[in-house]
Amino acid sequence: MSKTRKVVLAYSGGLDTSVILKWLQDTYQCEVVTFTADIGQGEELDHVRPKAQQFGVKEIFIDDLREEFARDFVFPMFRANAIYEGEYLLGTSIARPLIAKRLVEIAKITGADTISHGATGKGNDQVRFELGAYALWPEIKVIAPWREWDLNSREKLLAYAAEHNIPIAKKKGGGSPYSMDANSLHISYEGGGLEDPWWCPPDDIWRWTKNPEDAPNEPELITIEYVKGDPVAINGEKLSPHNILAKLNEIAGKHGIGRLDIVENRYVGMKSRGCYETPGGTVLLKAHRAIESLCLDREVAHMKDELMPRYASLIYNGYWWSPERKMLQTMIDASQERVNGEVRLKLYKGSVYNAGRRSPDSLFDATIATFEDDRGAYNQKDAEGFIRLNGLRLRTGAKRDQR
Repeated sequence: MSKTRKVVLAYSGGLDTSVILKWLQDTYQCEVVTFTADIGQGEELDHVRPKAQQFGVKEIFIDDLREEFARDFVFPMFRANAIYEGEYLLGTSIARPLIAKRLVEIAKITGADTISHGATGKGNDQVRFELGAYALWPEIKVIAPWREWDLNSREKLLAYAAEHNIPIAKKKGGGSPYSMDANSLHISYEGGGLEDPWWCPPDDIWRWTKNPEDAPNEPELITIEYVKGDPVAINGEKLSPHNILAKLNEIAGKHGIGRLDIVENRYVGMKSRGCYETPGGTVLLKAHRAIESLCLDREVAHMKDELMPRYASLIYNGYWWSPERKMLQTMIDASQERVNGEVRLKLYKGSVYNAGRRSPDSLFDATIATFEDDRGAYNQKDAEGFIRLNGLRLRTGAKRDQR
């Protein structure tokens, strides 16, 4: 413990990390640097600095990473159409490599030799933070208090805070009974009643999306423009990556789009039930697949779909900085060079529908696909030989079975 000189703590100012700050100072007798990331969680961060200063922290980093998060992490992931286990849009998972990256950067800037985080020993985030840090700085040391201390309940944390005069802000209305995590892509809910997979959460759990039953009775049409696989404009208005997400969250949330209730398989081995709201991301996934349907070659599209579960698992399990994820990203990004154009979508009562797509790089040829006279663009007699050749092995097998 005495060998730890200076620690960079991923610090939110909430109960867990407030206790961790004091615990690090007392247990390791080291200087603590705090780092707070604004990745679009929508919370005021004004309280963070004075709270850290109260405990003698001299180096306090509060970084606006919203654009970097959307541009360099969310958008590359959406180029891959990544979904974990068929449903989860990886909202929490994709934020962790950015936080790990910044923790390492700040450690180098401040001369720290250690980083620390508030992830528990049961969850995925400890893996994501630490694998990311080791990939970026192999010699970095990590302190994960939840794997060391005996403060393993909220009651013990509150008692520790009271004993050491650590102010804990009480949330309006008593706070949420759920463990929540938010960024500009999504908000998640775990714990509380959700630990019973049969329990149906009440409607007041949801923060970003209107109940689809109460959503507008008229559908809304929007158009998203794509350049090289990334959205660049909504309804003709050019927007930055973060503002694309923010605007789509607002529009889609109004129509009750993006709610999810799943039981997922954590990397550490257990199943976990969680609820998620990803309104803008749900729309972007639909839109991106729509524009790709026009612009991607069939075999390229199918290969992307075959590799997508592997890519999604890499992100979920914390391997964003791994060589295999980077290799897949290079291939995915190359596939997006001609993914340009516009997608029109209809949003209505919890669902999003394709309502048109067009592209200057479209591979759709109406003169070939038409059911009307194609004026010789496609010789239908060619299909006979195609079918007979592809059916050869089936016929051979069937003859063998008849013998």
